[in-house]
Amino acid sequence: MPEKVIWMRRMRILRRLLRKYRESKKIDCHLYALFQLTCIQRCFFCRYHNLYVRVKGNVFKNKRVLMEYIHKKKEEQSRAKQLADQAEARRLKSKMSRQRREERQAAKRAELLKQYAKEDEAADAAK
Repeated sequence: MPEKVIWMRRMRILRRLLRKYRESKKIDCHLYALFQLTCIQRCFFCRYHNLYVRVKGNVFKNKRVLMEYIHKKKEEQSRAKQLADQAEARRLKSKMSRQRREERQAAKRAELLKQYAKEDEAADAAK
């Protein structure tokens, strides 16, 4: 079979898969949020377009490789989001504990100042 026919069939199969994934919302523009880009730049790096260009550039030799790549990228994104959420929770927890500690120290200082003031009053009264 001619190479061109094989190439066209492969391109059609891979493009059909991409179209099917896009219609079923498995890939969209927001899956490249790992790059932390602005909205305009993120649309440029739209996953569908990016994958379409990679398919055209012969990066994926068959449907299975393309599907594995998509699943791997989605897993990376979900893992990064999970780690970011954990880090945010950790930051919030440490911020709250630091705030509680400062409040305790401020209360302790106020108590000591009151105690010293009483001692000073007692010393002044004794004189």
